[in-house]
Amino acid sequence: MKLNLTRPLAFFDLETTGIEVAHDRIVQIGILKVNPDETLERYDQLINPGMHIPEDSSAIHGITDADVADKPSFAEVSAEIITMLQNCDLGGYNSNKFDIPLLMEEFLRNEIPFDLSDRNFIDVQNIFHKMEKRTLRGAYKFYTGAVMENAHDAMADIEATFQVFLAQLERYEGVGYHSEEENTLTPIKNDIPSLAEFSTMRKTADFAGRIAYNEEGVEVFNFGKHKGRKVVEVLQSEPSYFSWMKNGDFPRYTIQVLEKIKNTIK
Repeated sequence: MKLNLTRPLAFFDLETTGIEVAHDRIVQIGILKVNPDETLERYDQLINPGMHIPEDSSAIHGITDADVADKPSFAEVSAEIITMLQNCDLGGYNSNKFDIPLLMEEFLRNEIPFDLSDRNFIDVQNIFHKMEKRTLRGAYKFYTGAVMENAHDAMADIEATFQVFLAQLERYEGVGYHSEEENTLTPIKNDIPSLAEFSTMRKTADFAGRIAYNEEGVEVFNFGKHKGRKVVEVLQSEPSYFSWMKNGDFPRYTIQVLEKIKNTIK
């Protein structure tokens, strides 16, 4: 199926030292860039995370300390990654909750500017879970009829994710989806902004989902004792809450969003 693209769409996948966005590091990144003219570009890079890769993580993706000992750091390949992702909408599998937040954390940790404003984010897993509810391996078998090989290799995973995405469009284009929140039927379209909206479970101000939007489009806390309360109101009535979050185990991007909101308070 030909994608209806007005600019490149870059699917990417990360293999990491763990699943904690604020602490863990990237050990492999695989990018599959789809251009509007249907040409494909690929980028596959092992990365030295600068920390020990836990054995539990190595058991999943097969990458050990020895495999990355002579590989470049994230900072050293950041320019290549930025070039690949320049002016691209982003896609992946569970990317809204994990890959994008962790990628942003690496950029912020290394103080490297990377602007995600005016981007669309396609999370293939969210489309899949809304329509069928399966894992990536199950999704690949369900949509393509083939058995997925080399699971948990970043490049293999993202190649499979792209094939699942194309098959989803073939299967669901024009098919209505019953939204429990809106009680309406919204057909899936071969249109990146529409797909980005559909593949987002809940719109949040930060990728980690700590700050969400209420029905009025106002930022509210999405966790803890202030869940559901407007961020501005909490920061005004309890200024120490910002300091607590800033010094806590929260992703840098979440703190960056919080600081922007805080700066609007007069």
